[in-house]
Amino acid sequence: MGRNGTVMLNLGGLIDVDKYRYVYLMVFLLLFVLILCSNCIIICLIWIHRNLHEPMYIFIAALSLNTLLFSTVIYPKLLVDVLSHQQRISYSACLVQVFFFYSFGASDIMLLLAMSYDRYVSICRPLQYASTMSTTTVSVFLALSWFVPACLMSVTVVVQSKQKICSLSFEGLFCTAKMTKIHCMVPTFLTVWTSITLLCIAVFPVLFIFFTYFKIFMVAYRSDGEVRKKVVDTCLPHLLVLMATVCLIAFDVILGLLESVLPKSAQLILSLQTVVYNPLFNPIIYGVKMKEIRKHIKKMLCCNRVRISKTQVE
Repeated sequence: MGRNGTVMLNLGGLIDVDKYRYVYLMVFLLLFVLILCSNCIIICLIWIHRNLHEPMYIFIAALSLNTLLFSTVIYPKLLVDVLSHQQRISYSACLVQVFFFYSFGASDIMLLLAMSYDRYVSICRPLQYASTMSTTTVSVFLALSWFVPACLMSVTVVVQSKQKICSLSFEGLFCTAKMTKIHCMVPTFLTVWTSITLLCIAVFPVLFIFFTYFKIFMVAYRSDGEVRKKVVDTCLPHLLVLMATVCLIAFDVILGLLESVLPKSAQLILSLQTVVYNPLFNPIIYGVKMKEIRKHIKKMLCCNRVRISKTQVE
């Protein structure tokens, strides 16, 4: 128990904190700054340049914003834990972290679903694109991408908050589904609801995405080189990001299933995978692979070089 009767949980995910404290601090701080800067650049470029005010780029900006929110839920607490002698979190804060971790993670998949549908209409039904992907349609997709996961996860978190606690510690860098191990029992309703949630925000959307891309590649296979080039330029980055997101889900599931047999170092590495490469991977892929975004990044870098040169001359 903490002050004022607050239930405090001990996190045991870090290894030899006292020995590697400043290594952890520098690595986490560097990663957090890189994630913030890279995703903010993508958002700002799409916001500023009117030729990027298209559904595809709006979804990319939303994905970067979602990544910023996801990372902000995790990294500040990690930095505090590294600087603390005890890695602890209140039970209520842990539930909040679980809610946002999975809500924003699921929103990534929902936004990728919206992107896949956008590319499907653009390539398979180009004459209907303007009417189908209207401002209203894009707004609905964006709203649902955040609203549906939040609603589903709110039920999960509320049910978890009602459960009796039998342990005050668990192995983890931050609060995920692993924290259910502190409960004396997991009710059948929660197990069923978790399965339904996983189907709604992960399995079915991913299957739909793969189906749309299968249709896109079939059209590209029967079309000329121009259509194939469009598919490679606009669909390949989305597929790469999708695979990274699927890996994030896989790592979290593996941690939950194999925690008892995995060494602590392996658990640490897998936990870091869920919050490191995916938030960094997204802006890098879109900055390198998306032609229009890459063009604006080059212009921005060239302008900065010119300004620096002028300042040095003066």
